[in-house]
Parts: sequence; structure tokens; C-alpha cells
Amino acid sequence: MRNKIILASASPRRKELLQRISASFEVVVSGVDESKAEGVKEIALLKARAVASKHPDAVVIGADTIVELDGRILGKPKDKAQAVLMLMSLSGRENFVTTGLAVIFPGGRTITDTVTTVVKMKKYSLKEAQRYVDDFLPLDKAGAYGIQEMDEVFIDSIRGDYDNVVGLPVKRLSEILSMSA
Repeated sequence: MRNKIILASASPRRKELLQRISASFEVVVSGVDESKAEGVKEIALLKARAVASKHPDAVVIGADTIVELDGRILGKPKDKAQAVLMLMSLSGRENFVTTGLAVIFPGGRTITDTVTTVVKMKKYSLKEAQRYVDDFLPLDKAGAYGIQEMDEVFIDSIRGDYDNVVGLPVKRLSEILSMSA
């Protein structure tokens, strides 16, 4: 019998991505204080553990994504002005998008991993960055951007998993889920 799958995330993008590999799953938001952990793998594990403790019969998936530029983590911007500043710091540069994954199987077996993708931004103007922020209000996105909303004005190239940049590395997650047997 197949176990119930739970996504421990409020992200609509992660939900959409998980639908590609699982027709049936629940979303249960962990509600954990992410400041109590360091690193995306640890935060993903904190989220998954919080949900798995209430659903021990389910396969629970936790994830967390960050954007890194010059060794500095660009979190979610607090307002539009900070979003524009973040976007301008990325203009013409490479940034690293890393997602931490934690999958807890019934019985407590846990697999964690990280996936990193390199995103090279084109050089763009302040006006273009402001328009993007006004149009898409990316305050819920690390690094102040959602790659699925960007067009040829912003993205030069991607090395690695595109889905990882959206927020869930589906290929790697699928490999982990197949280890349940």
C-alpha cells in the first residue's frame, strides 16, 4: 500500500511542482520558526519533522530555498524598495539558488539533500527592475525574483535544475521518493 504524501510548505509553486510527480498529496504548513535553524537543509528538516510528528504514517516533504550572491544570502525582501535593491545587485551577475530537501518516511527514516542551480542574470535597468517588482510583487520570494515570471529581459542562462529555482527540485525529489521501497 502506498503511503500518504504530505508537503510541509505553504508555497503554491512547490505545490504545483509536486503535482508533476504525485497525483495525490496533502499540504500541511509546518508553522515552524525558521530562525531556529541554519541552512536550507536544516530548515527543510525542521519543517518536515514538525509535520511528521503529527502524521507519522505519511511521507513528509520539507523544502527551503535561498538565493546566494557573493557568499551573501538574499532572503525574502521586506518591501518593494528592498526588492528593487536585491534585483539591482543581481543585474549582470551569477547567483546560486539552493534548495534543501528533507523527506521523512513512516518509521522515521529520513533523507536530506541540497540542489544548487546557477542563474546568470542579464544586465538590466533600474526601471526594468522597478517594473518587475510592481508587476509581480516578489516579496514572498528569496532574492526578490521568481524565475517563472521572468523573461528574456532578465535571464541570461541557467546551469542546473530549473525547477529548483522555482522552489522544488522535482527530479531529485522523485529519486528520493523512489527510495521508499
